[in-house]
This record gives sequence, C-alpha cells and structure tokens, in this order.
Amino acid sequence: MTELRPHLDTVETATTTPDHEQPWSDLGLKPDEYTEIREILGRRPTSSELAMYSVMWSEHCSYKSSKVHLKQFGEKVTDEMREHLMVGIGENAGVVDIGDGYAVTFKIESHNHPSYVEPYQGAATGVGGIVRDILAMGARPVAVMDPLRFGPLDAPDTHRVLPGIVAGVGGYGNCLGLPNIGGEAVFDATYAGNPLVNALCVGVMRHEQIHLAKASGAGNQVILYGARTGGDGIGGVSVLASETFESTGPAKRPSVQVGDPFQEKLLIECTLEIFAEELVVGIQDLGGAGLSCATSELASAGDGGMHVWLDRVPLRDSTLAPEEILMSESQERMMAVVEPANVARFLEICEKWDVEATVVGEVDESSRLTIEWHGETVVDVPPRSVAHDGPTYHRPYARPEWQDRLQDDTAAALARPSTGDELRATVLAMVASPNLCDKSWITDQYDRYVQGNTVLAQPEDSGMVRVDAESGLGVAVSTDANGRFAMLDPYAGAQLALAEAYRNVATSGARPLAISDCLNFGSPEDPDVMWQFAEATRGLADGCQTLGIPVTGGNVSLYNQTGQTAILPTPVVAVLGVIDDVARRTPSGFVEEGQQIYLLGATADELSGSEWAHVVHAHLGGLPPRVDLAAEKELADILVNASRDGLVDAAHDLSDGGLAQALVESCLRNDIGARVWLPDGVDAFVSLFSESAGRVIVAVPRSEEVRFTDMCAARGFPHARIGVTDGSGPDAVLDVQGQFTLPLAEVRAAWTATLPDALG
Repeated sequence: MTELRPHLDTVETATTTPDHEQPWSDLGLKPDEYTEIREILGRRPTSSELAMYSVMWSEHCSYKSSKVHLKQFGEKVTDEMREHLMVGIGENAGVVDIGDGYAVTFKIESHNHPSYVEPYQGAATGVGGIVRDILAMGARPVAVMDPLRFGPLDAPDTHRVLPGIVAGVGGYGNCLGLPNIGGEAVFDATYAGNPLVNALCVGVMRHEQIHLAKASGAGNQVILYGARTGGDGIGGVSVLASETFESTGPAKRPSVQVGDPFQEKLLIECTLEIFAEELVVGIQDLGGAGLSCATSELASAGDGGMHVWLDRVPLRDSTLAPEEILMSESQERMMAVVEPANVARFLEICEKWDVEATVVGEVDESSRLTIEWHGETVVDVPPRSVAHDGPTYHRPYARPEWQDRLQDDTAAALARPSTGDELRATVLAMVASPNLCDKSWITDQYDRYVQGNTVLAQPEDSGMVRVDAESGLGVAVSTDANGRFAMLDPYAGAQLALAEAYRNVATSGARPLAISDCLNFGSPEDPDVMWQFAEATRGLADGCQTLGIPVTGGNVSLYNQTGQTAILPTPVVAVLGVIDDVARRTPSGFVEEGQQIYLLGATADELSGSEWAHVVHAHLGGLPPRVDLAAEKELADILVNASRDGLVDAAHDLSDGGLAQALVESCLRNDIGARVWLPDGVDAFVSLFSESAGRVIVAVPRSEEVRFTDMCAARGFPHARIGVTDGSGPDAVLDVQGQFTLPLAEVRAAWTATLPDALG
C-alpha cells in the first residue's frame, strides 16, 4: 500500500525531512503553536500529527483563550456545592446525585457556526453530539432542550436559517424518541449572520452505572463502533468555531457533519445493553475533532498509552487519507476500551443491533499514542500534549472605553405610556413582539411528550421529566440568558441569567442542584470581547458560590461575529433541579377561578435593557436590573416549600416583559381571566413593565392563603396580593383595574400571529 501512496508522510520521513513545508497556517495554527509542536516532538510533525494538533488545539476543543478564566468554577467550589456532585468538569458531562440511588447527567453545548453554514444538518448534529456526550457517561438520554438565537425576524437570512435549524433540532430529536421540553428563541440584530444553536441533553442512570472516558489496562482492546467514517465533517466544528466569519467574500465552508438519527438510536440502545453487561473499561463519543479527540483523550486519561491501526477504521469513502480520517467529524460513532475476554460479547451485541464494530487499537504501557497506516507509523505523540496540554492564552482585555457611555444612556428619558389606553396598546404591542410572542410555530415541530415521562414542557417556565414512576422522583431544567443585560454589564448579566434559570426551576417546585453553561461570545482577539467574557465568567462563578450550586460542565463558543460585528455577549445558563414527587409540580398557568394572585419580590424602576425599551424604542443603554442572589435563594425556598405543601396552584416568574407578560401568559395557558389591581405607590407603567429580578406571581387557593402569607411574613419576604383569577373560557378578560381591560381572545390573537405571519 505504501507504494500506492508515495506521498504518505510517516514518522520516519518526518524525521529525515525537517525542512518540508507544511500547511500549518491553513489548518488554523499560529506560528508559535507550530513551533511548539516541533519542540514537543523533537522534529516536524507528520501530516497526520499536524491534523490532530490543529483540530485539538483549535479554540473549540482546547479552550485556549478561556481556560484561564474557567478555572474559577473549580477554585470557588464550596462544600455545599459538592454535596450532590458526583462527576464535575473535565468529563463528557457532569453528574449529580438526585436521591434514591439515581444520578442525572446533563450538559449544554453549541453548534453555532455549522448551523449557519448548513442549518438543518448543523442543528441536527448538534443534538446528536450532545446526546452522545450524555450516553458516554453511562446514562439513558431522557430529554433535550434548545436555546436558540436569530437575527431580526424580518431579515431574509433569518428566513433562511430559522426553518432549517428548527427542522434539524426537531427532526433529529423526534427520530431519537427524545422529548424536547424547553428552550428559547430570541431575536436580535447582532445574531444576523451568526445564529446561536445551543443544545442540551439530560440523562438518567443509577449511581453504579457511571462511566468515564479513560483507556486503562495494558492489553485492553480499543473498539470503534457505530457509523462508518466519511468525508463529511472534515474540519467541521473544530475549525468552523475557531475563526470569525467575514462579512464579505465567500463563506468559510468546511464540510458540515451529516446526521443519521436512526443510526444514533441503534447506537444508544446498543451502548446501553453493553453498559448493562459491564463490558467496557472506558468509553468516549466521537464529536468535535473525531478520532483525533477520542484516541488522544482516552489515552491521556488512562494509565498507559495506546496503539491504533488506522487502516482498520471502516470508511464510507475509500479515498480518504490518514489525516482526513483523523479529522473527520462524521456522526454516530463511539469508542470503547474493552478487556480481551469481553470483546466477543461486545461485538455480538453490536451485531444484534446492526451496529458495525471494529477493533482498531490496543492499550499499551508506552505512555505514547501511536497510530499506524498499513504498517507505517504516521503518529507518535505524547497523548496529553494533544488532548490536554495545548496552548494557554492570557488574552489582553480591558473595560471598553464605550462602556461608560452605554451605561449612562439610560431608559429614563424614553417616552412612557401614561394613560390606560396607552398601557393597553403597549401590552398588545409587547405580546406580539418576536421575543415575547407565542413560539408554538417552533415548539409544535418538536415532540414534547414521547416516552411518557414529560411532566412540564414549553411554554412552562421549566421542563420537567419523571425519573422514577413508582416514587414520582423527577428533575426540572431551565435555560436562560439575556444578551442585552450582559451587554450593559457582563458580570451582572451572567448572574441575571443564572438567577432567572434558578428561579424558573424553583417555580415548578424543584430544588435547584447544579448548572451547565454555554458561553457564547465574539472574538477573543478583541480586548473588549475578552473583557466581557472575563466579567461574565467571574459573575457566574461568584453567583454559583452564593447560591451554593456547582457548574458541572459546559461549553465555550467564541468567534461569534461577522466581520467586526460581535453578537451580544450571551452566557446561556442551564439549571437542573430535583423534585421528590412530580405530582406536586407547579404549572405556570392559572388553573381555576377564584384564586388569589400574589406578587412576590420587590419592584423598582428598572427599564434599562428591558424588552419594552427594545421593542418600543429600539434602545439599549443604562444598567440592568439589580441582582440579589440571597433574595433569589430565599424566594426559591419559598416556592419549593409552597409546591410541596400544596399552598400554590400556579407560579410564573417575572422576567422579559415584566408583570404584564407574566399575567398574559398565565391567563392564556388555560383561558383563565384575572382581575388585577396594581400596588400602591408604584407607577402603573413601572408596575407592568419593569424587569426587576427576584419576582414571581403565584395563584393561591383561598383555603391556603393564611398559611402562604404566614410563611412569607415569617421569612420577611416581600409579598402583596395584587388580584384574583376571575372568569374563564372565550369571554375571559385581563382587567387591570383603573387602567384597561383586555379580552383574552384579543390578546391571544396578537400573541399567536407573529411567527406564522412572518414564516408562513
């Protein structure tokens, strides 16, 4: 075979041709990085080694610009935060103990740039990749979520990418039989040309079923199983996500991965049966960087080395060169380390599920990762140098000189509605705005109830699934972010995202336990952007410390900008909570007439960065709402206890759009009207549209009102009765006394028309 490939670049030829020119720059490596690789190896790299280092040292895989800041998530961990943590940062996904011998693993990641290039496949394979991360931990995937960000709803490119992305998310998840229980769809001009597609997956297992990514035990066999390796995805996310899109010229288009959800479904069931028979020593999914990642990370985390026969890898394209095979990000592939005595049974299970499996390597005692191609060694590297010891950048950053001007430009001078008619018109305009309107056009494309364990799903504040049918044990998850708040103050903006997701989980009755994050920012080579990232990361780490919940893992997505236009800094935070009995859950919509509506928390004149300022005035400036995480923790405790004790029948957090939006959504959920009186001493407009944090409305049965108010009073937590649920059905209204009355039918017509009118 060697004579058929006279160009084959082996370790031997690399040693004897030190001056051979290599395309390191085309592969995204910097001059000093290429020099460092030569120093590590004591020679020039082979083309296969160069391919491996280029994808593994990319921004997407190595976190080279962000890891100096991410270490805070480990440094600021307290004993309280470790209480439920079983597996933390560094593995495929974090794992938390939820009681009764059950553990839950969850993680959120990005597939932003591939989804711009090929919307359907980019989004679909983003779902597939995060599902395999969860599977690799030993868990059965049970639910997915999808926080999405797009350019303006009326922009032509939004009409190109949005339908494909939504179809990709739904198509892949639906085929896997995984319910999509939550997420977001947010529109802003900065995401034009750079949509954000973040995907989250939740998995469930018993404590003893946890698996880790490591190649241990000399003589153990390395098995690649799943789909064949093809040319799709060469350079994929690892390269795409590591450079800024240019606003002019041809789009950078390396091959985006192509997903096959039916193959992944077989892979899931096959892997779970393999786990059940305890046949693997270590396991890793193949995602970003493909075989380069799987082989180097498994070997690096093990106690020896690994030798791989690359020519044994099953191919869809026989013309692929070794370096292309190593860089391919073809989907639906896993790699397992198996003791020799278990190999036959492993292969037997794979055959049963029609999953192709091949022994492609062996664990050895060399402390090296060596890869051969038809008898010739094409890779001989220290695995840690590829997988874990890549470059670490201390990027320069500084508070932007324009930040003060931005914060000084508050919403105070903006014209505000003052009459009842003006307030009424504003409510209708707000509920019909792209960010606040009904998202059913999107969510109806997702199966939210497959598997039969979904308890809450969109448009609830958080998604909830049952884990154990006998006890009713369940988990709730919410994802949140507000890029406008983070733009005004990235430290506070990250904490506001954390607080909102934390609050949304608590409104359902679940106790928050842990977070995963997806930190979406512009180019790290811009000191302004790097300052935003540093501040947001610091805010998130400090916030988790105050709330007492750990970051279990996540993802950083940088270079999210087109030309010089960066996206709004968008730290997406996913909070997971546990509920002892899902029968005690609290929905967000009002459920019956005659219940008392209480507003919990304090309202201030906080309109800067609000949805009102954005929709009505296209304004962004000032300071975001004040964050009080101690109050958020107290509020969450009230909500969890109230749910457990049956003191509330509905709860809805106040965030985007303020009280007006929360009332509208609570009424529309079940066509239950409300009669509301606004608190004394607070301007009606501020009462309705302020986005002060730490607030929730609840519906309290009359029989439980005294117990509920006593609980709030005993804790000294602000609470005020602001209304009563009143009327139901087609004639129900939202009556804000002394200001305006809105028939729910009129509100629903405005709320539901926006996306269908825009997208067809």
